[in-house]
Amino acid sequence: MNNFEYYNPTRIVFGKGAIANLERLVPATARVMLIYGGGSIKRNGVYAQVKAALGARAVVEFGGIEPNPAYESCLEAAELARREGVDFLLAAGGGSVVDATKLIAALVPFTGDDPWQLFVQRGVVMPVTALPFGAVLTLPATGSEMNPIAVISRRETREKRAFDSELIYPRFSILDPEVTFSLPPVQVRNGIVDTFVHVVEQYLTYPADAPLQDRQAEAVFLTLIEEGPKALAHPADYATRATLMWCATHGLNRMLACGVPTDFATHQIGHELTAEYGLVHAESLAVVLPALWRLRKAAKLQKLSQFARRVWGVDEADPEQAADQAIERTVAFFHAMGMPTRLQDYGINAEEAARVISTRLGTRALGERKDVTSDVAADILRQA
Repeated sequence: MNNFEYYNPTRIVFGKGAIANLERLVPATARVMLIYGGGSIKRNGVYAQVKAALGARAVVEFGGIEPNPAYESCLEAAELARREGVDFLLAAGGGSVVDATKLIAALVPFTGDDPWQLFVQRGVVMPVTALPFGAVLTLPATGSEMNPIAVISRRETREKRAFDSELIYPRFSILDPEVTFSLPPVQVRNGIVDTFVHVVEQYLTYPADAPLQDRQAEAVFLTLIEEGPKALAHPADYATRATLMWCATHGLNRMLACGVPTDFATHQIGHELTAEYGLVHAESLAVVLPALWRLRKAAKLQKLSQFARRVWGVDEADPEQAADQAIERTVAFFHAMGMPTRLQDYGINAEEAARVISTRLGTRALGERKDVTSDVAADILRQA
């Protein structure tokens, strides 16, 4: 097991009626900015619950955060927060709204010349302070409710980048599974696939003498495989929705990454597909992951064959054949959830995508061994 340091200050408040806890979680004297997306929280009752719990606190609203949250919208929200003297942010929505709120929290007190440097010089240019914020999660998928990562798109340059800082952990996140009952099936599907791939990227690299972390990841895989179809068949089953919500949080609260190598190449290539072609985040992941596995099977053979045996129950002594079965069963699971896995399913020419995304990646080196170059990424997209 590799050396590691783990820190996570986010308070999770989970269960039915949990939104009412905002009354004790948000400071009584706070001037709050309520941040949300396209307005679904006003249709599903979340908005009314939030406003009731906030009571007499001064509230400024900023709606319209995009599914791939735009840097430009975050700049606008930060300017409004400064103008209104806001001192606490509250995200009400899915991972996109939470990610946007993280950036807004860093932008409001930011004094540098160019905030986009938080992304292009990630880890070098860092915020020195941030507004406190909490989250009311309505769409389990990204794990953003319990991590310090924000993924943001910039319309002007068609970039999708991430930054992270310990200053942008949510102070708290409220998870009420009942608010997910009204989600459209496509969003349920996307959340399950997103969670699945998050876990893959912290597990399916190479052995690191970390049996506990392996078993923890495998538990999330098995649970998603068992519970995912139930959520689509029975949208108002509380137990199923609660389980999936908690899986999504564990998928990227960084616990699974402790002491092990990670490979987020699927996400990074997927981000470029989203930025260039507008694919929904989870759609891009389902396209890239199987192709990446097929191309890099030799490098990932030990973990792929372990994944085949422990997760998919493959009874095959030959590691290569076991790995092949693991890939095909994962693809079949995605298809069973209604998720396409080929570029052609979205009308995208693979050769063109390979050329464009290779150029966009430039000199970045991805993967657990930093050997997924732009040329390798191009081959992955041709495979896709």
